Amino acid sequence: MTGVRGRLRGISSRLDAWQLARQPEAAGVGAGGRPERIGPPPTGFTLLPWLLLGLGSLANIFQGNSSNPWIGGAGLIVFNSLYIHVAFRSFHKKLRESLSTRLALAAMAVVTCALALAYGGSWLLFFPLLGLAAGAALRGRWLGRWGWSLAAVAGVVAGVKDGWNGLNIAYGTFLSTMVTAAILSLSDAVRELRAAREELATRAVAEERLRFSRDLHDLLGHTLSVIVVKSEAARRLAHRDLEAALTQVTDIESVGRQALTEVREAVTGYREGSLATELDRARSALSAADVEPVVRSSGPPLPPRVEALLGWVVREAVTNVVRHSGASRCEIAVSGGTERVRLTVTDNGAGASGPARGTGTGLTGLTERLAMAGGSLTAGAGQRGGFSVTAELPVREGQERGEQGEHGEETEEREEREESREEGAGGGGGRAGVAPASYGSP
Repeated sequence: MTGVRGRLRGISSRLDAWQLARQPEAAGVGAGGRPERIGPPPTGFTLLPWLLLGLGSLANIFQGNSSNPWIGGAGLIVFNSLYIHVAFRSFHKKLRESLSTRLALAAMAVVTCALALAYGGSWLLFFPLLGLAAGAALRGRWLGRWGWSLAAVAGVVAGVKDGWNGLNIAYGTFLSTMVTAAILSLSDAVRELRAAREELATRAVAEERLRFSRDLHDLLGHTLSVIVVKSEAARRLAHRDLEAALTQVTDIESVGRQALTEVREAVTGYREGSLATELDRARSALSAADVEPVVRSSGPPLPPRVEALLGWVVREAVTNVVRHSGASRCEIAVSGGTERVRLTVTDNGAGASGPARGTGTGLTGLTERLAMAGGSLTAGAGQRGGFSVTAELPVREGQERGEQGEHGEETEEREEREESREEGAGGGGGRAGVAPASYGSP
């Protein structure tokens, strides 16, 4: 039995070496902390080399040291066939949990016990092989019970044939069962975590792209519309009122500089809107387009997050009025309370049948923005004709989300954010000459 104990020590050392070799690969980190490729997932071929433990039994058959060699050879073939069958099915979850795999494993246990009781000696090493197959196939919460039960059976059978040396077989069986299950479970967990991390990274990139596209659409769409309107106003006034035309040109310059700053802030994700500023800009843009602005606001002060979202709604709605409505009057009403705030932008233009009314990506993006904040946005024909855009937001939820965003930033990040804004304003010609109504007066 000295040879048996030596083989068991070899099993233990090989399993430990296998575990150490698999750990860096499973972690996905190589020398120097740099990520490495995990490579293809393990398959049944991973467990095939352990069949070499059965060479001692095969040698006994050819050397004539075993009684009834034909029965022993048939048992060896049956065991190896079942082992290969279970090994390859253990790396597919559905196949591993199927009844046929469990029956094949049970048949292996019966064949192993029969061969061990019939021959003993090297044939006892089939118990650690049975443990390898059981560890690969029985991963889960019942593994501990099966591992101890299998080790107990191996110890009893080996004790009958080899006395107290059967404890070595029991130990080797339990070790092979538990270590195999642990390594394969760890490998599966690492691959699932990596797949989840890649999925999260892909979603984060998609969300950032969506945010950037929304910001650019809302910023440039509105700004370019105002520049066009003011350019037309300057052209009309140039023949009869040069000073008024120059005022419009000055406003165009201010709008362009402001747009540069806002685009920089949108790129870095630092842009925050102000409802009061957007209302002033809306008055200027509507007046320049010969649309009478009527602005009404009531209620307590709103949290910054709510103001920013409503500012986006005002910007997009007014852009659509200027570009598509053909209206002569536009009403903007803000009514807030302690729980919810409501913003309505209504014009007396072509209504929902006008060109591009309510079908663009701007209102769709705003609907998604408000939905994420617990609000809603509706757009369609107004009660008295024209077109109406209505946005509702919860004040408390918006305030909580805004506070969470503020507390989530460190002081250093806030300072960098302010510096970025100042540099953007300086690089774009400065904001000193831009009034709150940065689109200028009509």
